[in-house]
Amino acid sequence: MSTNIKKESNEQILREKAEARDVLKEKRRQERAEKLKDRTDVEEFDRGVYDIKNPNKFSVMLDKGLNEKIVREISEIKDEPDWMLQKRLEALEIYNNSENPNWGPDLSGLNMDEIATYIRPKAQMESDWQNVPDEIRNTFDLLGIPEAEMEYLSGVGAQYDSEVVYHNMKDYFALQGVIYTDFESGVEEYPEIVKKYFGTLLKPSLHRYSALHYAVWSGGSFVYVPEGVHVDIPLQSYFRMNAPGAGQFEHTLIIVEKGASLHFIEGCSAPRYNTINMHAGGVELFVKEGAKLRYSTIENWSRNMYNLNSKRALVEKDGTIEWISGSFGSKVSMLYPASILIGENARSEFTGISFAGKGQELDTGAQVVHKAPHTYSTVETKSISKGGGKAIWRSLVQIDPEAYGCKSNTDCQSLMLDSESRGDTIPSIRLYNDEVDFGHEAKIGRIDDQAIFYLMSRGLSEEEAKAMIVRGFAEPVAKELPLEYAVEMNELINLELKGAIG
Repeated sequence: MSTNIKKESNEQILREKAEARDVLKEKRRQERAEKLKDRTDVEEFDRGVYDIKNPNKFSVMLDKGLNEKIVREISEIKDEPDWMLQKRLEALEIYNNSENPNWGPDLSGLNMDEIATYIRPKAQMESDWQNVPDEIRNTFDLLGIPEAEMEYLSGVGAQYDSEVVYHNMKDYFALQGVIYTDFESGVEEYPEIVKKYFGTLLKPSLHRYSALHYAVWSGGSFVYVPEGVHVDIPLQSYFRMNAPGAGQFEHTLIIVEKGASLHFIEGCSAPRYNTINMHAGGVELFVKEGAKLRYSTIENWSRNMYNLNSKRALVEKDGTIEWISGSFGSKVSMLYPASILIGENARSEFTGISFAGKGQELDTGAQVVHKAPHTYSTVETKSISKGGGKAIWRSLVQIDPEAYGCKSNTDCQSLMLDSESRGDTIPSIRLYNDEVDFGHEAKIGRIDDQAIFYLMSRGLSEEEAKAMIVRGFAEPVAKELPLEYAVEMNELINLELKGAIG
């Protein structure tokens, strides 16, 4: 009898434990459901100067959402020619008739009805920093933009929300015929050039967010480098978003004529908010015969940002495009710069890095299309993931039938700093002739415990050891940047590591 009582008692204990587990499971399920329900709740570490917030002051802020009325209002505010308005309306129709991509990151948390597509700050475009409103100028001061202009740039454009507030270039390049201005001024002052190139490379029909960009674009840069002119000191445009619940849609158009050269640097940042922001810029680069363009980008968005940027370059005979790309921050990124090699001996070189921390999905990559003989491309990328972040590399290399004698090599490396994170490489390879030299290599792995142990045995903490390994992993990208921007990239890596490890 006592044995039966003991057995029943044990069964009761087991039932109570099972019930307790079920209660705990249900509680956790409800907690997860609440977190998913509130998609705007943003967990993020302190990013120092990048999280500076100014009061949301504006002279114009259009209603949230996207419709024909808003598109027409943007065009009217800018006093645009009719051809530009028609391009906007055509793009809006494409957007309305298209869907989100059925691959890649989940974009269901992005609701255009909650996004303000146009916010004009209380500022006019100036060519003297002292004339920029104090709080805006102070933000750019803390980000180091005016100092960079004085020390190692030949020109700077600074955009704040939807409009450029500062633009200037050194006189000696202007005397050589170089044009560097905001994109609205480009439309107004150089309509024949802009109309010839605008929307011809990066088309509204490319995908849904390219169409969105063309419907509501505002701000950006227009650069024209005449034949044979070498802009040997970089130009930089910096895009700063301040307003919560807003989008930024700048357009960059660069034309580098025959035998000319340019290094253009693009910087981006935004403070964190507990509401969704989005970025859908557009970049069109035209590299003519024998010309060279280096396009360097350091993006440092906050983790409430959907970054859906689009970039394309068209490279003619003997021309070279060099992409240097650093992707940090953002909740979701979809970014795949493309090089179209249409002239014999054209070259494309892409070097990139991304860092995905907790709650981030960075789906980035590069595309190269070889359309002419003896063209050359390299892709070298590094991706880092930590704290459950997802770093996905998605690439396309296509060699057309007429592109014989081409060489292409892709090397993708992914480093996961823990067992929760994810790193993927998803290559797409299309070879339409046999006279090619093609290589693809991908490496995915976790951080080496033996290396960490070795460094700790030499007196470093675990955090310091991990940081040293990650910086060494990123070094091939850092060495391609000007010194000051390599320092900035290393600081961003340190911030990510601090937020992830600390």
